[in-house]
Amino acid sequence: MESDSPPPPCQKPEDSGKLEYGCEHYRRRCKIRAPCCDQIFSCRHCHNEATSSLSNPKDRHEIVRHDVKQVVCSLCNTEQQVAQVCSNCGVNMGEYFCGICKFYDDETKKKQFHCDECGICRVGGRENFFHCLKCGSCYTVNVRDNHQCVENSMKCHCPVCYEYLFDSVKGTSIMKCGHTMHEECYTEMAKKNQYRCPICSKTIFNMSANWRLMDVEIEAMDMPEEYKYEVSILCNDCNTKSKVPFHILGHKCSQCKSYNTRRISTPDSQCVTVN
Repeated sequence: MESDSPPPPCQKPEDSGKLEYGCEHYRRRCKIRAPCCDQIFSCRHCHNEATSSLSNPKDRHEIVRHDVKQVVCSLCNTEQQVAQVCSNCGVNMGEYFCGICKFYDDETKKKQFHCDECGICRVGGRENFFHCLKCGSCYTVNVRDNHQCVENSMKCHCPVCYEYLFDSVKGTSIMKCGHTMHEECYTEMAKKNQYRCPICSKTIFNMSANWRLMDVEIEAMDMPEEYKYEVSILCNDCNTKSKVPFHILGHKCSQCKSYNTRRISTPDSQCVTVN
């Protein structure tokens, strides 16, 4: 019995090999010639991974994406100047193509777009992002009016894994203090009950329930007479200095009621006089 379904549409010549070529980072139908070492790689990440593991530290380097001048078609192996369409076989070497970043990708479901202010391509859809001029990077629109600006906050390394954030392919989280880190590093910190920003030590999670529990525990644990003295503390959250009763479990800020504090002096009774 013949099928009633219509025959599949003929594939356009420029779509030949789509999603069949590439590497673990991108699906694309070309390779790049690195101008720095004149070697051919599937993408800049493949290049950087290979060169960062060279035995001689002096040989280690990273490619500057904008400097790429030559690519090699994966279908016909023709080396040519950077362009979206192969000059020999006419295939689209990338369904998404950016002539500024010399970037190719067949997986357009990523919704790639080029940000002129950032100077690089990003993923997620232009309509879902805005560029914060002070922070110096693209952020999701849901934080447009409710994030703490820190100048060039993305042009730094993740404080946990130390990978450079600005052009990282991993997702990034903006903490309440305005500093940034990878989303996966942020999640790992939460799992390990690390509630302070690794850069400024401010509280980055909602700790109100924890602070109430601390109140109860401190109230239930009376300190011995010899430990009943005041100490000077600095609050990491509101930067207020105050004197509070010493307690082994923690010291509560008298201004914002946070326990994210640090001692900044010893009690007078423990000071040693030097003649």
